[in-house]
Amino acid sequence: MNKMREAGVLLHISSLWGEYGIGSLGKNAYRFADRLKKCGVKVWQILPLVQTGFGDSPYSSVCCISGNPYFIDLDLLARQKLLTKGELKEIRKRYKGAAVDYGMLYGERYQTLRTAFSRFHFDGEEFRAFVKTGKFEDYALFMTAKTVFGGAFTDWEEGIKFRDPEALEKLRTDYHEEYLFWQFLQYEFKKQWDGLHAYCNKLGIRIMGDIPLYVACDSADVWANPALFKLDGELKPAKVAGVPPDYFSETGQLWGNPVYDWKAHKAEKYAWWTSRLKTALETYDLVRIDHFRGFDRYYEIPAGEETAVNGTWEEGPREEVFAPLGSARKRIVAEDLGVIDDGVRSLLARTGFPGMKVLLFAFDGNPDNPFLPKNITENCVVYTGTHDNNTVCGYIDGLSPEDYILLRSRVASALEEAGIDVKLGAKGEGMCEAFVCMALSSEACLAIAPIQDILGLGGSSRMNFPGKDGGNWQFRLGASPAARAMRKLKKMIKNYRR
Repeated sequence: MNKMREAGVLLHISSLWGEYGIGSLGKNAYRFADRLKKCGVKVWQILPLVQTGFGDSPYSSVCCISGNPYFIDLDLLARQKLLTKGELKEIRKRYKGAAVDYGMLYGERYQTLRTAFSRFHFDGEEFRAFVKTGKFEDYALFMTAKTVFGGAFTDWEEGIKFRDPEALEKLRTDYHEEYLFWQFLQYEFKKQWDGLHAYCNKLGIRIMGDIPLYVACDSADVWANPALFKLDGELKPAKVAGVPPDYFSETGQLWGNPVYDWKAHKAEKYAWWTSRLKTALETYDLVRIDHFRGFDRYYEIPAGEETAVNGTWEEGPREEVFAPLGSARKRIVAEDLGVIDDGVRSLLARTGFPGMKVLLFAFDGNPDNPFLPKNITENCVVYTGTHDNNTVCGYIDGLSPEDYILLRSRVASALEEAGIDVKLGAKGEGMCEAFVCMALSSEACLAIAPIQDILGLGGSSRMNFPGKDGGNWQFRLGASPAARAMRKLKKMIKNYRR
């Protein structure tokens, strides 16, 4: 990873402003990149770009290398004569709310994209070459079968469920246009993403992407590679992922993702993981790996358990899985938050990957807290907060008067120690600025703030509430980030030599 002192901003594509219900890879993404350039921001961090499934989480996808069709910009499709101005006008009328309405999107957007596909010349040389690469073969077949059979793949007819070659060929032939439709979505997404990515790089901005450790049960990944997961004879998970009981939960967390059969991965020299990581490193300039601790040891629970109490810790592949990447490993960031033991710390040291420090976790009164600005070292990425945290303002609003006074005192001491001149008020005034300044002034090679903290937005702008069903991933910017806040960010980046 580049060890220069750099500043970054966290904003997912879905949160960009626009007229079609969700952020896209169109003009407003380019305008946001322009604003980052003017501020001196060198890294734009986003969440996984994947096609989301039930629950709309970018950390649960039908295919871990897919692009989200919702992000395909409709105006760019109109430029290709695949949609009309009248159709776009009708779509704009339906999206009046500020937040992302995933229910409306699911009912409307695929219909719109099918209209665009109906006008697409899918016998063109470039598209045929794209399909011929086979990169999205499993995805396109999986989504075609989803359309035909519905439900989870474990409930499909035997030939398709167990991927009998003749059954798959018949599916591809009988539903060829459906198969090509899903290829078309990935083709258009990739063209638009590559254009935006190249534009950002031309501005001197690198994009940090994100990949979760685990994949979804009902996904093309598991369907196409059942031997790489701990499944039963019906291809349902025999063991599932989670975390054990701890201070926060007496019964632990039961995530439900199928766990990897690491012996099977080792036998094939980690080919699947190597391919996945290389795809991520081609898609992004930097890659954050979520739940990095699972490469050291992971917690698995027998399928069918109602809680995570009866799970066991098992050994992961450790650094072996990253060996085939060579020097590209330098572009990986490890999410090492949560309960971390010596094994994870040792793995992090051996890989050399930067870990993460979150300032919202820093002020518990412990002078040895590793998240305190004074304890942060160079080889890490420091955040004011992450997509899973409340915003700084939202966090402060939720404190009692007594707890806020205590926090203010601790933050004031950290500011004084760092030589930062920010006045903290009685009702949270100055606190967002203080957190951003502490991140930027730290020794970390990269300091990142969510756009919500840069703009001083409250808890209603929070991106995700872990453990909460519904209401997540809906935050969107207004028509444009506040110019005053962005000017202040520019000044802070310059002051702290980022």
